[in-house]
Amino acid sequence: MATSQQIEQEIGQRLARLRLARNVTQIDLAKKAGIGVRTLRRLEAGDPSTLDTFLRVAAALDLEHAILSVLPEGDIRPIERVSQKGKERRRASPASEQPKKSSWTWGDNVDD
Repeated sequence: MATSQQIEQEIGQRLARLRLARNVTQIDLAKKAGIGVRTLRRLEAGDPSTLDTFLRVAAALDLEHAILSVLPEGDIRPIERVSQKGKERRRASPASEQPKKSSWTWGDNVDD
């Protein structure tokens, strides 16, 4: 499993390659995204950045649909809709507790 730093670096490299493939300068992309050139350079270098910066650059590169397609919608399953009488969930339920193990063992019966 990749760390968040590794993912940031990969995202930065992909954005830089995509920008170059589209023959867009850092200055032009930064201007279109509404961010500073140094901010774009840090993003492309894989340095920590904000989600807002990433989304601005993605939008400037027309990648909104691609980003949203990565995340599932999270719609309620039809069977859950029936069991909840059409109401959508507003919060998650806590994990159910494991049944406690009985402390009883063979030979503990005193009634014998």
